[in-house]
Amino acid sequence: MAPVPGLENANPLIFQKLEDRNFTDDDYNELVADVIDSREVFDLIRNINDPEHPLTLEQLNVVEESRVKVNDAENEVFIEFTPTIPHCSMATLIGLAIRVKLLRALPSRFKVDVYITPGTHASEDAVNKQLADKERVAAALENPYLLEVINQCLHSKS
Repeated sequence: MAPVPGLENANPLIFQKLEDRNFTDDDYNELVADVIDSREVFDLIRNINDPEHPLTLEQLNVVEESRVKVNDAENEVFIEFTPTIPHCSMATLIGLAIRVKLLRALPSRFKVDVYITPGTHASEDAVNKQLADKERVAAALENPYLLEVINQCLHSKS
């Protein structure tokens, strides 16, 4: 990929995508209780588009299956994401996109926590505080411009 002027990380590393998950007949059977697991949640966020690059968060290794934790019995989802550079100005936007995707896709019984992987961003405490603050998240989603950018990140390009 050729460098693009004005980007913070003009030449990001591109990682191999995981194989798609194989589905069984039980996955399609509405009569079978389906526990939500980390792979299912990872599949929801892996194809979110990066706000700066024509790549997915999985391709940039911003999200990894190993950093997705789900406790279906306790209705909890915990995501850690890793910005591509320590001073990424898009970290809050990426976290918001992950949060919005999960809030839209998961049953409302789930509490979703999204955090930066410890030690990977210069302002991780400030970004984590913003992402954990329900009022700030709600206010951000009331901003039509910001919501449009998030929706562009969530729109599948395939």
